[in-house]
Amino acid sequence: MKNFLILVAIIIANFTIEAQVRTPESSPKTTINQVVGLTDVEIVYSRPSARGRAVFGNLVPFGKLWRTGANQNTIISFSDDVVIGGKTLAKGKYALYTVPNIQSWEVIFYKTTDNWGTPADFKEENVALRTTVKEEALSKPVETLTIGISRIDTDFAYLEIYWENSYAALKFEVPTKKMAIESINKTMAGPSNGDYFASAQYYYLANLDVNKAKSYIDKALEATENKPFYYLRLKSLIEAKQGDKKAAIETAKLSLAASESAGNQDYVKMNKDSISEWSK
Repeated sequence: MKNFLILVAIIIANFTIEAQVRTPESSPKTTINQVVGLTDVEIVYSRPSARGRAVFGNLVPFGKLWRTGANQNTIISFSDDVVIGGKTLAKGKYALYTVPNIQSWEVIFYKTTDNWGTPADFKEENVALRTTVKEEALSKPVETLTIGISRIDTDFAYLEIYWENSYAALKFEVPTKKMAIESINKTMAGPSNGDYFASAQYYYLANLDVNKAKSYIDKALEATENKPFYYLRLKSLIEAKQGDKKAAIETAKLSLAASESAGNQDYVKMNKDSISEWSK
């Protein structure tokens, strides 16, 4: 009986494995990643094919909201704010909807991205940006829907949509100049107080040159108008490690006062404990 049950279990297991049928999707999913200037752009969409059907005006009706793909939402995301037709589209993730028409397409960036196809309840307040682009006729038909980023410059690129005999392109501008100048100015200005603090903390925790750790934390405090209690705490620990307990106690008292003012009880306790220990 036991052997019979084992045999039945094996047969069921084999049937379960064999029953996991895999078939190709009629509209396969794809992901496009493109850097434009310093901005990351990603498009995730499913690609239907015409397969002998008339597409625009039939499969995709004119004047109707279209998911701009198949299955789930076509999703486009930007890592930075972009400008489209003089209007700013905030960085983030959007469902890409279109309303195809003869000679023009309406392009809509929609805030909710969890719809299957178009929203059951389309809400205008969820429209992040709406614009109109020119539709152009292609000399050679495109069998499978194709969305991509092309005509890439450091400051702009075009979101392009091809299918059947139609082509629509939307220009978007990216803040490359602003970001590059900010990066240059920050780098040329030298390390920030946060950089000095992180360096001091690493040198202290890694048991490296304690004098260098002290110089870094001093520079961090010099560059900070309101001395953070955690900066002062680290300085006191470094001073204690240098063997200067008198200085460490005075700095710990400053950290204690600052942590009490900030309402951080963890640092209040740590400073009190250290002051007590170093006073012995």
